[in-house]
Amino acid sequence: MSLRSINPANGEEIAVYKEMSTDEVDGILTTVNDAFNSWRKTSFSIRSELLKNAAAILQSNKEAFGRLMSLEMGKPYSQSLAEVVKCAKGCEYYADNTEDILADRIIETDASKSYVSHQPIGIVLAVMPWNFPFWQVFRFVAPALMAGNVGVLKHASNVQGCALAIEKIFVDSGFPENVFRTLVIGSKHVENVINNPHVKAVTLTGSTPAGRAVASQSGAALKKTVLELGGSDPYVILKDADLDQAVEACVIGRLLNTGQSCIAAKRFIVVAEVLADFQERLIDEMRVKKWGDPFEEDVDLGPMVNETARDEIHNQVLMSVEKGAAILLGGKVPDNPGAYYPATVLGNVRPGMPAFDEELFGPVAAVIAAENEAEAIKLANQTPFGLGAAVFTSDIKKGEKIASEQLEAGSCFVNDYVRSDPRLPFGGIKASGYGRELSSNGILEFVNSKTVYIR
Repeated sequence: MSLRSINPANGEEIAVYKEMSTDEVDGILTTVNDAFNSWRKTSFSIRSELLKNAAAILQSNKEAFGRLMSLEMGKPYSQSLAEVVKCAKGCEYYADNTEDILADRIIETDASKSYVSHQPIGIVLAVMPWNFPFWQVFRFVAPALMAGNVGVLKHASNVQGCALAIEKIFVDSGFPENVFRTLVIGSKHVENVINNPHVKAVTLTGSTPAGRAVASQSGAALKKTVLELGGSDPYVILKDADLDQAVEACVIGRLLNTGQSCIAAKRFIVVAEVLADFQERLIDEMRVKKWGDPFEEDVDLGPMVNETARDEIHNQVLMSVEKGAAILLGGKVPDNPGAYYPATVLGNVRPGMPAFDEELFGPVAAVIAAENEAEAIKLANQTPFGLGAAVFTSDIKKGEKIASEQLEAGSCFVNDYVRSDPRLPFGGIKASGYGRELSSNGILEFVNSKTVYIR
């Protein structure tokens, strides 16, 4: 069997990768486990130095890594460059902060001494998606390695070039051999890896069905999991919002990565007083966004990851229209080679339509009318997902209360679009998954928080 990497901009084959056999995978897991037994004993200072080496390699080779990303999955080249830089910053964050985060925590009890010590657990398997092929990996592996764990990566089949490039980064950074390895395998082999006794935990970013499958398999094997899954992020626009600011944030949040992000803005819920004004401004801003070759400087939208994904979102648009939604902009498949889809705006979206009920994984904005603030918040929470949400209002105190207390999501922003930051925990609730990545919360997911009690 083999895994193929296809350029979504033109459908041409980039490379073919031979899939590893079960014996090869088992052999790698054995060597990675052997590497763990020594890596766990290294000092934080050594780990930090090596991770900073990785950050430096990312920075100095960002053009090559960015080009590889854009070729394999189609995002605009400028966004690929920004992703590489973000990975470097994530490495630097954990290199600088892990020793403090994982320091023993003294707790006063009736013992002579009692404290919590944070110990590495072993191999963490990462099952990662194609949409952020570098960042998704580095936000798992940087904290995992700094904690003294080791990692194996099962990347999406179409970004094997990125997967192998990341493995080489760690080799070139001076990390011991086999501390991080890429497994060139398809999804059907993941369960065997989960069941390998050397694997101690699993982290997955991907669709909700994929999360359910991995959670079931991992649960049966009693392996810890962290799942970051789909989203249908609502952005609530109140009557006192700065509409220029709101529209700018909504367009960035909707179209980043050609709209192919779990945490992208997807449902724009607007109170009646400003609905017409917001909708007109949104259409004007979306209309000027150019789609095309991801390596052209003025392109805002590259191709979607493949034609299947493009056809799926177009079908969601058509089904929503059949149920009463209106196409206000776009909504037509271009008559060009490649998996392109234009910036699209749907109006008159209501519950019961795919544009409201499902995740729109592409450049389609769904505008939803609300009579008032209370109904807007109710509609925002009327979803099985709970990854991100935002509210726009000039009343900062009110916005903070809505974000902190009323919107049901793992990340809630006021007057800005939702995004991840190495300093802040990231993850969802409900069908968007569980557990957290990034910040101190992320690194603590895959350590043994051990109680030590001395009489």
